[in-house]
Amino acid sequence: MIKVVTSAERHTSNKEWIHSEFSFAFADYDDPGNSHFGSLLAHNDNELKPLQGMHRHPHHDLEIITYVISGTLRHEDDLGNKTDLQAGSVQIMSAGQGIRHSEQNPSETENVRFLQIWLLPNATGLPPKWDARYFPPESRKNTWLKAVSGEEEEGALHIRENASIHLASLDTGQALVFPQREDRRTHIFVITGNVDLTCGDGQFPLGAGDAARIRECSEISMKGTGSDGPAELILIDLP
Repeated sequence: MIKVVTSAERHTSNKEWIHSEFSFAFADYDDPGNSHFGSLLAHNDNELKPLQGMHRHPHHDLEIITYVISGTLRHEDDLGNKTDLQAGSVQIMSAGQGIRHSEQNPSETENVRFLQIWLLPNATGLPPKWDARYFPPESRKNTWLKAVSGEEEEGALHIRENASIHLASLDTGQALVFPQREDRRTHIFVITGNVDLTCGDGQFPLGAGDAARIRECSEISMKGTGSDGPAELILIDLP
């Protein structure tokens, strides 16, 4: 089973200080038929204007993953963490018993674009934790880079859910394969560029902002097809 969700089918939230595209029901977008995909609750594509931000606010019992696509995102939380995340950085917050955080754009001139992903944890009421890591462009060139994992793996950020998040930069004409287990779900999102996705006997052209929700496909193949540079992809493997 594969469901393609085009960029135009996402819900647009356009405020003076932030532009967001919601893949699932979120904030002012209420859609009971599009509330989650397995344990994936939110996949928001945000663009924050200069010197704007989300003021400190609380979360609990969520795995919140942030991927900075362009610009710089400043994070602060009540665990004492304060850092500027450059493009290519991934941040995880295991909210657990509770965490308060803010995300700001410190630039006076440039927007910051970032994905924010929410997953349900496999355990609740645990102490909160935070971590972040920068992944250089060459580390994901024509390969699946595992940036986040539910296992303790060297080189990947650890979350409290049986899920993994992979990044790739796919040149035109290059292909990547991702093997999918029968009991798993796969969510693929095209950040920039164009790809052909092949699943079983079906082939689906995807462009920037398009996503695919996949089940029961033993082998997923992605091929770069764009004429304007590589395709940037994010893949979430989850129960």
